Amino acid sequence: MTYLFDEINRKVRDMPQAFVDECDAEAQRRIEIAAERIIANLPQSPIVLLAGPSGSGKTTTAKKLEIELEKRGINTHSVSMDNYFVTLDPDTAPRTAKGDIDYESPKCLDMELLNEHFAKLSVGEEIRIPHFMFDRQKRSASRFTNMRLRKNEIAIFEGIHAFNDAITDAHPEAFNLYISVNTRIQRDGDKAYFRRKWMRLLRRVVRDDKFRGSDAEFTLKMWSNVVDGEVKNILSNIDKTDYAIDSSLAYEVSLMAPFALPLFEALPQDQTWVPQLPQIIERLREFEPLDEKYVRQESLMREFIGGGIYKY
Repeated sequence: MTYLFDEINRKVRDMPQAFVDECDAEAQRRIEIAAERIIANLPQSPIVLLAGPSGSGKTTTAKKLEIELEKRGINTHSVSMDNYFVTLDPDTAPRTAKGDIDYESPKCLDMELLNEHFAKLSVGEEIRIPHFMFDRQKRSASRFTNMRLRKNEIAIFEGIHAFNDAITDAHPEAFNLYISVNTRIQRDGDKAYFRRKWMRLLRRVVRDDKFRGSDAEFTLKMWSNVVDGEVKNILSNIDKTDYAIDSSLAYEVSLMAPFALPLFEALPQDQTWVPQLPQIIERLREFEPLDEKYVRQESLMREFIGGGIYKY
């Protein structure tokens, strides 16, 4: 699927609220289809593994699925697998080829604890979900969330490593749900005028600056490693997908541009951590800006700009 640049600008300028609502309604239909597929798999497993690359909207999608499943009588719990990150020891942490800590490595996750929890949930036992403090880059010693699944209850575990062999091989009966930005923006025959990867980069830069304590410079320095990790740990496992959701929204670049441009423009001009960044900046300036007032609190985009109804 492809969005048309000229049509986006026209709708943002002439009918912003109707355009936003139209896009969000289409996104909601994708959620409803996924909910039906998950319910069909419930007799096999109460576990849903939700995977996708960085900036794909996994967390909000899990929240929306939770609501949609509960409408159908299925009590649902959403769990971020980020809470299963381990407190890294700099001396033993996985490293990239450049020697930096590899935060995209599955070795950063406590796979043993995850598999133990999946097994317990499947037989109705209670688990204690840990809490990872991103601002301090360590697991809390005192914060936990207790959870037990009863009849007609589902747990959605979302994270970039949800399809890792260490998990899926141990739990082949789980429902594997994949999400990513699968639509690009076309202009004058250029089908990659604004690429899918760029849309996710905008989401991550803005979100990390607002909520993760990481400025644009830090996020951009990590981006090449993020992309390499996606190829190695996510795309290599995409054939395990039971159902895929496209999380793109036609209005999102217009919405994100006013947030992202100041962050990009404040960067040191003598550094280019993402080779396409000058091109991204140039094209962002060509989008008609969309005021966030048109974006409802339940929109997936609120995961990245804030002001939403969901707690993360």
